[in-house]
Parts: sequence; structure tokens; C-alpha cells
Amino acid sequence: MEKLIITAAICGAEVTKEQNPNIPYTVREIGIEAEKAFLAGASIIHLHVREDDGTPTQDIKRFQACVDEIKNRCPDVIVQPSTGGAIGMSNEERLQPIFMDPFPEMTSLDCGTMNFGGDEIFVNTENTIIHFAQEMNSRGIKPELECFDKGMIDMALRLNNKGYIKDPMHFNFVLGVIGGIAATPRDLVFMINSIPKNSTFTVCAIGRHEFPMVTLSIVMGGHARVGFEDNIYLSKGVLAKSNSELVEKIVRISKEIGRDIASPYQARKILGLN
Repeated sequence: MEKLIITAAICGAEVTKEQNPNIPYTVREIGIEAEKAFLAGASIIHLHVREDDGTPTQDIKRFQACVDEIKNRCPDVIVQPSTGGAIGMSNEERLQPIFMDPFPEMTSLDCGTMNFGGDEIFVNTENTIIHFAQEMNSRGIKPELECFDKGMIDMALRLNNKGYIKDPMHFNFVLGVIGGIAATPRDLVFMINSIPKNSTFTVCAIGRHEFPMVTLSIVMGGHARVGFEDNIYLSKGVLAKSNSELVEKIVRISKEIGRDIASPYQARKILGLN
């Protein structure tokens, strides 16, 4: 089995310091958290950025400052900016990170519209997905295909057949979000069995589902995403002090199972980024 790629989603767009005081907001805080996660074993930093007061932003200058800070601390790590942004942002806002200098190696690409609870709707029309994919392709950026449900896999496969999404595809299965597929072994196996054999996949899950679902991914040959964006607890009732604690826990689990951890160089080889 190939080595495990660990992604650390270090801050997200929604979770706040009121929920966990260790959530990073500032450029320096984001750099420190990224470095700690990298040293703990993460090869990829999935990156949202915030203003100093915690407000989510897709501003290219803020992204550039955060990526520069991360790369100054850990030059080898893969930084994967989010093009999801936050609820209510326009497509133009969301796409800003792909214009950074240099272009990112990877960015997220959400593959469908989601009901996020209450009146919140995360809109990704077919035309939006095609537009984002074309912009990424023109810059040599590999998309990570964010799939919150089976229908989003089907969308990705259809756009792959039409040439908008290139092979080999890399999926991120997001489990346990309101409006999306549940975080159960049955549903994860269903998702895994729905993608082409030459694809790779990562799994993340929300809250208490994070470690069980990620562990199942490790066993089934997939990769792992943990971090404050998805879960702020190390164990029941115990707030994580850093993203690095979540990464360290996955490293321990993976090594107990007998699967080694990929370096950034090895992650690039596995994902076809070299």
C-alpha cells in the first residue's frame, strides 16, 4: 500500500476562537499552525485565510501573505488554497487564490451545491464547476475534487468524460456535513467504489466522525485529512491545542496499522504533481 498523505485543514472559514482559542486567524498564527502540522507529518496544508478579527476572506493579498509565511517556514509543504471560500461569496471572489505568484500546485474544486443547514446554501452550478476547472487547467493547477455526496462524484466523472477535469483525478470525500452523505462505513465504501481505479482519494469527516472515518480510509488505501476546519477536539471533550495534535494522532494510528507517512516529495509523486 502506498504511503499515507496527510492533509491539515488548519482553520477553515467558519470555526472561531470562541469555540477553540487555538484557531489561527493572523498571518503569523496561520504560519505557525502550518509549520507545526508539517513537522507532525502533514504533507498538504489545506488553506482558508482570515482577517485578523477572524472574518473569512478570499482576498489574494491575504492569501499571498499567508502562503509566503508558510513557505518561509516549511518550503517543501504543498499548500492547497480553498476556492470554496465562505457562503455568499461570488465566483470571482472565490477564484482569487489561483492568481497568486507562483500559481498553487493544487486547489480545491467543489463539485456540487450543498444545503449547509438553515437557510445556508453553498452554490456550485455546473457552469461554475466547469469555469473553475478551466481556470485551474490553464494554470497547471491540479484540482482536489470536493465531494459531499455521491451525486458530486457523478458530476466530476461526467466533466472528466467531457475533458474539463483531467486524469488522474484526486477526490476528497467530505462526510457528515448537514445536507451531505452521512459519516458511516457503508457510505464511505459506497463513495470509494464509485470512483475510477486510477484515482486517488482523501477522506475527512466532521466532529466526532473524523478519526473513525479517516482510520477507515487509511485501511482502505485512501489518504487522510484532519484539522480545525473539520474538528476541534482531540478526543471527547478535549479541545486540541494545535492542528499538530490531530496530525500526530493520525500518524500514530497509521503506523499502528503498518502504513508509513508520505513526505511532501512522495505526496507529489503519488498525486502526479511532479
